[in-house]
Amino acid sequence: MAALGRLLHVATLAAGMRRTLGSLAGSCLADRHVWDRLHSQARRDGLPTYDWFFGYEQVQYLLLPLLKEALASRPLRVLDVGCGTSSLCTDLYTKCPYPVDVLGVDFSPVAVAHMNRLLEGVEGQTPLCPAHPASCLHFKQADAQALGSVAPSGSFQLVLDKGTWDAVARGGLPAAYQLLSECLRVLSPGGTLIQFSDEDPDARLPCLEQGSQGCTVTVQELDPFRGLTYFAYLVQSSP
Repeated sequence: MAALGRLLHVATLAAGMRRTLGSLAGSCLADRHVWDRLHSQARRDGLPTYDWFFGYEQVQYLLLPLLKEALASRPLRVLDVGCGTSSLCTDLYTKCPYPVDVLGVDFSPVAVAHMNRLLEGVEGQTPLCPAHPASCLHFKQADAQALGSVAPSGSFQLVLDKGTWDAVARGGLPAAYQLLSECLRVLSPGGTLIQFSDEDPDARLPCLEQGSQGCTVTVQELDPFRGLTYFAYLVQSSP
Protein backbone atom coordinates (compact mmCIF):
# COMPACT_ATOMS: atom_id res chain seq x y z
CA MET A 1 0.00 0.00 0.00
CA ALA A 2 2.86 2.40 0.83
CA ALA A 3 4.48 1.73 -2.55
CA LEU A 4 1.19 2.43 -4.27
CA GLY A 5 0.86 5.64 -2.27
CA ARG A 6 4.30 6.78 -3.44
CA LEU A 7 3.44 6.07 -7.07
CA LEU A 8 0.17 7.95 -6.82
CA HIS A 9 1.92 10.87 -5.14
CA VAL A 10 4.61 11.08 -7.81
CA ALA A 11 1.95 11.08 -10.53
CA THR A 12 -0.07 13.79 -8.75
CA LEU A 13 2.99 15.92 -8.04
CA ALA A 14 4.22 15.61 -11.61
CA ALA A 15 0.83 16.66 -12.97
CA GLY A 16 0.69 19.63 -10.64
CA MET A 17 4.19 20.72 -11.49
CA ARG A 18 3.48 20.46 -15.23
CA ARG A 19 0.69 22.97 -14.71
CA THR A 20 2.90 25.19 -12.58
CA LEU A 21 6.31 24.99 -14.18
CA GLY A 22 5.62 24.17 -17.79
CA SER A 23 8.98 23.36 -19.40
CA LEU A 24 10.61 22.99 -15.96
CA ALA A 25 8.44 20.01 -15.03
CA GLY A 26 11.15 17.50 -15.96
CA SER A 27 13.77 19.23 -13.82
CA CYS A 28 14.89 18.16 -10.36
CA LEU A 29 12.84 20.16 -7.87
CA ALA A 30 15.72 20.00 -5.38
CA ASP A 31 17.82 22.17 -7.74
CA ARG A 32 17.95 25.83 -6.66
CA HIS A 33 18.40 27.05 -10.23
CA VAL A 34 15.04 25.53 -11.20
CA TRP A 35 13.34 27.73 -8.62
CA ASP A 36 15.43 30.78 -9.52
CA ARG A 37 14.14 30.48 -13.08
CA LEU A 38 10.57 29.95 -11.92
CA HIS A 39 10.58 32.94 -9.57
CA SER A 40 12.12 35.13 -12.28
CA GLN A 41 9.17 34.58 -14.59
CA ALA A 42 6.51 37.27 -14.77
CA ARG A 43 3.17 36.15 -13.35
CA ARG A 44 0.40 36.07 -15.95
CA ASP A 45 -2.26 36.90 -13.37
CA GLY A 46 -0.29 39.86 -12.04
CA LEU A 47 -0.52 38.66 -8.42
CA PRO A 48 2.52 39.32 -6.20
CA THR A 49 2.56 35.83 -4.64
CA TYR A 50 2.17 32.27 -5.86
CA ASP A 51 1.11 29.29 -3.77
CA TRP A 52 2.03 25.73 -4.52
CA PHE A 53 -0.89 23.60 -3.22
CA PHE A 54 -2.87 26.37 -1.45
CA GLY A 55 -2.50 29.52 0.64
CA TYR A 56 -3.12 30.74 4.17
CA GLU A 57 -6.86 31.07 3.68
CA GLN A 58 -7.27 27.32 3.22
CA VAL A 59 -5.43 26.34 6.44
CA GLN A 60 -6.07 29.22 8.85
CA TYR A 61 -8.70 27.11 10.64
CA LEU A 62 -5.88 24.71 11.54
CA LEU A 63 -3.17 27.29 12.26
CA LEU A 64 -5.06 29.80 14.39
CA PRO A 65 -6.01 27.38 17.23
CA LEU A 66 -2.40 26.18 17.37
CA LEU A 67 -1.12 29.74 17.51
CA LYS A 68 -3.62 30.71 20.20
CA GLU A 69 -2.78 27.66 22.31
CA ALA A 70 0.98 28.32 22.15
CA LEU A 71 0.68 32.08 22.63
CA ALA A 72 2.83 33.57 25.39
CA SER A 73 3.47 37.14 26.45
CA ARG A 74 5.80 37.69 23.49
CA PRO A 75 5.10 37.07 19.78
CA LEU A 76 5.08 33.44 18.77
CA ARG A 77 8.05 32.61 16.56
CA VAL A 78 7.09 30.93 13.27
CA LEU A 79 9.48 29.60 10.62
CA ASP A 80 8.39 28.82 7.06
CA VAL A 81 11.02 26.64 5.37
CA GLY A 82 11.15 26.86 1.59
CA CYS A 83 8.76 29.80 1.63
CA GLY A 84 9.26 30.67 -2.05
CA THR A 85 6.85 33.43 -3.04
CA SER A 86 3.93 31.91 -1.14
CA SER A 87 1.35 34.04 0.65
CA LEU A 88 1.63 31.89 3.78
CA CYS A 89 4.13 34.18 5.55
CA THR A 90 2.64 37.43 4.36
CA ASP A 91 -0.91 36.45 5.28
CA LEU A 92 0.17 35.24 8.73
CA TYR A 93 1.67 38.69 9.20
CA THR A 94 -1.22 40.71 7.79
CA LYS A 95 -4.20 38.56 8.89
CA CYS A 96 -3.31 36.65 12.08
CA PRO A 97 -4.94 38.38 15.08
CA TYR A 98 -2.24 37.08 17.44
CA PRO A 99 1.29 38.51 17.69
CA VAL A 100 3.66 36.47 15.51
CA ASP A 101 7.33 36.82 14.63
CA VAL A 102 7.52 35.15 11.21
CA LEU A 103 10.68 34.20 9.33
CA GLY A 104 10.47 32.90 5.77
CA VAL A 105 13.59 31.20 4.40
CA ASP A 106 14.32 29.95 0.92
CA PHE A 107 17.48 28.92 -0.93
CA SER A 108 16.45 30.96 -3.97
CA PRO A 109 17.83 34.51 -3.76
CA VAL A 110 15.33 35.50 -6.43
CA ALA A 111 12.38 34.44 -4.25
CA VAL A 112 13.81 36.12 -1.14
CA ALA A 113 14.48 39.38 -2.99
CA HIS A 114 10.93 39.36 -4.36
CA MET A 115 9.37 38.82 -0.94
CA ASN A 116 11.51 41.55 0.67
CA ARG A 117 10.40 43.97 -2.03
CA LEU A 118 6.79 42.99 -1.36
CA LEU A 119 7.27 43.44 2.40
CA GLU A 120 8.91 46.86 2.03
CA GLY A 121 6.46 48.13 -0.57
CA VAL A 122 8.95 49.00 -3.30
CA GLU A 123 8.18 49.19 -7.02
CA GLY A 124 4.80 50.83 -6.49
CA GLN A 125 3.56 48.28 -3.95
CA THR A 126 2.01 49.31 -0.64
CA PRO A 127 4.10 48.12 2.35
CA LEU A 128 2.58 45.19 4.21
CA CYS A 129 0.91 46.08 7.51
CA PRO A 130 0.66 43.64 10.45
CA ALA A 131 -2.72 42.59 11.81
CA HIS A 132 -1.25 42.81 15.33
CA PRO A 133 1.05 45.74 16.24
CA ALA A 134 3.60 43.40 17.84
CA SER A 135 3.90 41.12 14.78
CA CYS A 136 6.94 41.18 12.52
CA LEU A 137 8.04 39.48 9.31
CA HIS A 138 11.47 38.75 7.82
CA PHE A 139 12.76 36.91 4.77
CA LYS A 140 16.26 35.45 4.54
CA GLN A 141 18.13 33.28 2.07
CA ALA A 142 19.09 29.95 3.61
CA ASP A 143 19.16 26.27 2.74
CA ALA A 144 16.43 24.50 4.70
CA GLN A 145 18.81 21.58 5.18
CA ALA A 146 21.34 23.84 6.96
CA LEU A 147 19.57 26.52 8.98
CA GLY A 148 22.33 27.23 11.50
CA SER A 149 23.04 30.72 10.14
CA VAL A 150 19.46 31.93 10.60
CA ALA A 151 17.80 29.65 13.16
CA PRO A 152 19.39 28.67 16.48
CA SER A 153 18.32 25.41 18.07
CA GLY A 154 14.99 25.49 19.88
CA SER A 155 14.10 28.98 18.66
CA PHE A 156 10.70 28.46 16.97
CA GLN A 157 7.40 27.33 18.42
CA LEU A 158 5.94 26.56 14.98
CA VAL A 159 7.71 25.41 11.81
CA LEU A 160 5.79 25.25 8.52
CA ASP A 161 6.75 23.16 5.50
CA LYS A 162 4.33 23.57 2.58
CA GLY A 163 5.59 21.25 -0.14
CA THR A 164 9.29 21.65 0.74
CA TRP A 165 9.74 18.01 1.78
CA ASP A 166 8.04 17.03 -1.50
CA ALA A 167 10.52 19.05 -3.56
CA VAL A 168 13.63 18.08 -1.57
CA ALA A 169 12.68 14.39 -1.65
CA ARG A 170 12.88 14.51 -5.44
CA GLY A 171 16.64 14.73 -4.88
CA GLY A 172 16.59 11.65 -2.61
CA LEU A 173 15.20 10.69 0.79
CA PRO A 174 18.51 11.35 2.63
CA ALA A 175 18.13 15.04 1.76
CA ALA A 176 14.52 14.99 2.96
CA TYR A 177 15.58 13.43 6.26
CA GLN A 178 18.21 16.14 6.67
CA LEU A 179 15.49 18.75 6.12
CA LEU A 180 13.36 17.06 8.78
CA SER A 181 16.31 16.94 11.18
CA GLU A 182 16.90 20.67 10.80
CA CYS A 183 13.22 21.49 11.29
CA LEU A 184 13.16 19.46 14.51
CA ARG A 185 16.43 21.02 15.71
CA VAL A 186 15.03 24.54 15.58
CA LEU A 187 11.74 23.59 17.30
CA SER A 188 11.39 24.71 20.89
CA PRO A 189 10.29 22.09 23.47
CA GLY A 190 6.64 21.30 22.84
CA GLY A 191 6.80 23.03 19.45
CA THR A 192 5.08 21.76 16.33
CA LEU A 193 6.29 21.12 12.78
CA ILE A 194 3.53 21.00 10.17
CA GLN A 195 4.19 19.52 6.75
CA PHE A 196 1.49 20.26 4.19
CA SER A 197 1.42 17.78 1.32
CA ASP A 198 -0.78 15.79 -1.02
CA GLU A 199 1.29 12.67 -0.31
CA ASP A 200 -0.71 9.72 1.03
CA PRO A 201 -0.24 8.99 4.76
CA ASP A 202 0.74 5.39 3.94
CA ALA A 203 3.87 6.82 2.31
CA ARG A 204 4.64 9.87 4.49
CA LEU A 205 3.90 8.66 8.02
CA PRO A 206 6.54 5.87 8.11
CA CYS A 207 9.19 8.38 6.97
CA LEU A 208 8.21 10.92 9.61
CA GLU A 209 8.01 8.33 12.37
CA GLN A 210 11.44 7.01 11.45
CA GLY A 211 13.02 10.46 11.23
CA SER A 212 11.44 12.02 14.34
CA GLN A 213 11.73 9.42 17.05
CA GLY A 214 10.72 10.80 20.43
CA CYS A 215 8.16 13.12 18.82
CA THR A 216 4.42 12.67 18.42
CA VAL A 217 3.37 12.31 14.77
CA THR A 218 -0.25 12.76 13.67
CA VAL A 219 -2.03 13.55 10.41
CA GLN A 220 -5.14 15.53 9.55
CA GLU A 221 -6.91 15.36 6.22
CA LEU A 222 -7.60 18.86 4.94
CA ASP A 223 -10.61 20.00 2.98
CA PRO A 224 -10.24 19.20 -0.74
CA PHE A 225 -8.89 22.11 -2.77
CA ARG A 226 -9.14 22.34 -6.55
CA GLY A 227 -10.21 18.71 -6.66
CA LEU A 228 -7.24 17.35 -4.69
CA THR A 229 -7.00 16.03 -1.15
CA TYR A 230 -4.22 17.42 1.04
CA PHE A 231 -2.88 16.44 4.44
CA ALA A 232 -1.33 18.24 7.39
CA TYR A 233 1.36 16.12 9.03
CA LEU A 234 1.98 17.37 12.57
CA VAL A 235 5.21 16.49 14.37
CA GLN A 236 5.26 17.70 17.97
CA SER A 237 8.45 17.73 20.01
CA SER A 238 8.50 16.68 23.66
CA PRO A 239 7.85 19.47 26.20
